[in-house]
Amino acid sequence: MRSSEAGPAGRCGGRERPPHRDRGAVTAEAAVAIPVLVAFAMALVWALVAASAQIRCVDAARAGARAAARSEPEAAVLAAARDSAPDGARVGVERAGELWRVRVEAPTPGPGVLALTLTAEAAALAEDTVGVAP
Repeated sequence: MRSSEAGPAGRCGGRERPPHRDRGAVTAEAAVAIPVLVAFAMALVWALVAASAQIRCVDAARAGARAAARSEPEAAVLAAARDSAPDGARVGVERAGELWRVRVEAPTPGPGVLALTLTAEAAALAEDTVGVAP
């Protein structure tokens, strides 16, 4: 018999094969890795949803500040901000001197520590003060 040919069953090159001590290791590793990968994917999705909601808060605050700067009624300012804001957002409008400030706060979905409150604020110079001597 040549050395390249396999011998009788259970033999390889004239030596017996060692017993399989690592049987099931792939299954055990998969049982640990798959839940970790699923949790990681869910965290990435949550982060994308939170980033999107933050961008919407910023856009809503800017839209409200622009409307307030044009001297639109407060109801129109709130409507402009709420149209762009995420669901469940709170919008506040105030005038501080020559500036209109609009603040938008929105909760993010998520359990426990993942439930954050996102905040954005924008300010705009009131048009009725433009060109007025101090």
